[in-house]
Amino acid sequence: MKKKPEQGDLFGDPPPPPSGTTIINERCRIHDCDGYRVVSVLGTPVAHYMVGDKAAEAYAMVCLVEQGSALQAEVASAFGCDVRTVRRNQLRAAEGGMTALGRSVGYPKGRTRTAFSRTRKVHEWKSQGLNNCQIAARLGITEKAIRKTLRRIGWKEAIPTQAELPFKNSDPNLSDSEIDSGADKAETCAEQPKESNSSKSQDPSNADPNMSGFDVSGEDAPFTLDTDPGDRRFDRLLAYLGAIEDAAPVFGSSAKVTGAGVLLAIPALLESGVFEAARDVYGSLGPAFYGLRNTILVLLLMALLRIKRLEGLKERCPRDFGRILGLDRAPEVKTMRTKLTRMSAVGRAASFGQELARRRVSARGQAMGFLYVDGHVRVYHGKNPIPKTHVARMRICMPATTDYWVNDASGEPLFVVSSEANRGLASMLPPILEEVRALVGERRVTVVFDRGGWSPKLFEELIKAGFDILTYRKGKFRKIARKGFTKYEQVLDGNNIRYNLADQGVRLSSGLRLRQVTRLTDDGKQTPIITSRRDLSAIEVAYRMFSRWRQENFFKYLREEYALDALVEYETEPADPMREVPNPARAKIDSEIKQAQVKFNGLLARYGLEAFTNTESLRRTMRGFKIANAPAAKEVLETLKRITELKRKRAAIPARVPVCKARPDEVVKLSVERQHLTNLLKMVAFQAESELAKSIASLYRRSEDEGRTLIQNVLDQAGDIHVSGSELLVSIDPMSSPHRTKALQDLCEKLNATRTAFPGSQMRMRFEVKPSQPRSPAFPGPSSTKTG
Repeated sequence: MKKKPEQGDLFGDPPPPPSGTTIINERCRIHDCDGYRVVSVLGTPVAHYMVGDKAAEAYAMVCLVEQGSALQAEVASAFGCDVRTVRRNQLRAAEGGMTALGRSVGYPKGRTRTAFSRTRKVHEWKSQGLNNCQIAARLGITEKAIRKTLRRIGWKEAIPTQAELPFKNSDPNLSDSEIDSGADKAETCAEQPKESNSSKSQDPSNADPNMSGFDVSGEDAPFTLDTDPGDRRFDRLLAYLGAIEDAAPVFGSSAKVTGAGVLLAIPALLESGVFEAARDVYGSLGPAFYGLRNTILVLLLMALLRIKRLEGLKERCPRDFGRILGLDRAPEVKTMRTKLTRMSAVGRAASFGQELARRRVSARGQAMGFLYVDGHVRVYHGKNPIPKTHVARMRICMPATTDYWVNDASGEPLFVVSSEANRGLASMLPPILEEVRALVGERRVTVVFDRGGWSPKLFEELIKAGFDILTYRKGKFRKIARKGFTKYEQVLDGNNIRYNLADQGVRLSSGLRLRQVTRLTDDGKQTPIITSRRDLSAIEVAYRMFSRWRQENFFKYLREEYALDALVEYETEPADPMREVPNPARAKIDSEIKQAQVKFNGLLARYGLEAFTNTESLRRTMRGFKIANAPAAKEVLETLKRITELKRKRAAIPARVPVCKARPDEVVKLSVERQHLTNLLKMVAFQAESELAKSIASLYRRSEDEGRTLIQNVLDQAGDIHVSGSELLVSIDPMSSPHRTKALQDLCEKLNATRTAFPGSQMRMRFEVKPSQPRSPAFPGPSSTKTG
């Protein structure tokens, strides 16, 4: 049977485009032939020009886009240019027609360039408040050139501030706080007249407790015109008009407030003096609804609630968080960034840390006999060329910044210092201890640090300055026989301590005589400890040295719970260009010497192998062996000569040079002000958490192991807020188990004895635990009685 022919495709495959054809899209094509180019749309030519005619080519691009035949990206891809070129041609055609198209590559002829000498004028006029158009008119150039010049010199726009109001109090006795951001100065609104509110605020019978004028510390509290805690429109209007610098806390009774347990930390925060220190150092943030006190309070409560970054505020209900603050809603992320920018613009984070440390020393002077100093490295993953350092926990060298923390004898932080370009501990100890001496006065202080600060010359300087040292010994040391060790046992800080120790005197390389206490472990390892304290027992010397791990645990805890390593900003600032760094030219020669040395060792090994396997019947004498292996010997001598020459060249190159010579680009470092400020607030939050953990130490049996975990759960516990007269009652939900609830009840009783007022008001805070809900009766099972 004959098969029927199969039917082919109706249209078949389209023929391939002829050579020299570029497809723009399904409608538009470009065909090149004999030096000419034809642009067609649906087979109809729309442009015909000679290849190389820039004006005609630009006009063809404009026609395709303006007629809607192709997109900008399609035209740019077909003509082999950037999308910005197509857009630029459209603008030129719209402004000047065909004559404006097809200009040559490079800076336009006849257009005035911004001379480098004019950069100073641009900066000066910009500082005076002129806008870009006014500066461009004065110089006779375009506004775009001014913007590029400002970007090149690193100009940053001023922080917007509230304009001065015509009804601002003109009393010269009232002080204004001034915030200077380098190029601009914003005067903040003066204090409110005390005559209009003092009588009302001081008389509790005539005023709402939420509208009090003074709190327990005597600080002037902001007034308020709002009576509804959920509607603060009048205070926001006053802040907009510049009449108030901080919104007063106005609480309302609320049930099931998420995170109400964090209010338990308010007494500890007030005891630290963080609000008074911030007011003394920063003064004011200017007219605002979220002023200095509210900003500090928000950042502290964020840390205690484990909101580790500002972006975490997006995941919290602003109204629920606002109820804890006594506001209608919590600030947004953008607002908090602006507040941090204002505070960092004045550059007073170091003064703020010193003031906090001074108050800490005054309250806990007995814990300052032993101070632990160690550095913490924060890894940087950005694109800016910042110095590298070794990250011990990652065992790699990476771009990073190093902060040096000082902790007291119990491991609690005292203050933090940011180092310049990851300076080592040995070079950072003198300036750190100068700060310590200014804080503690002339009392005796023992500085405990690890091997990173080992320097016999530094030890002499510290001892002459009145400090005692306690550190591990670095380098090789003579082992001590087992019979030289003695067993020690003693109870220190409530812990039963047992060590095998050897106590002896040593003399360092510099001639300094110190005391060495060596610990022997069960596996035979010996750990020598060097100290200048001769009045302490050997077991106490070892105990104080090994207690340095409290600081390591502090770093680990803050990394995990408070995001200590998180960078608040990625901005950079100019660094010292004369700072010395290893010479890269010397490092390059070191690499060549190393490669040549490897090659030399290989050649020697091969030459020695030839001598070892030499057949005596063929080459009986050394002269014969040398003649047979002359090429290998020649290569060995040439490699040795090259190594000698490279070492001679390396000796003529300095080992260290200024960083400006080693690095062609700009010398920058990460901005430290905002990071330093957030570190200080996290430190205060940690201290408040520690005070709460100590408060339950005698109330909770497993406080040593679970104390901080319990406090963390308590702070995140929900509860009710009740306002009764001048009392703010916080009723916290019971915990997951009866013994935890009992510990929380005892903690509330201890805090109630402090009679603490909420910051910025006279509202006395009282805490209690809600009664536990009675258990529901068990569901009755099926009756076992048989029915007949």
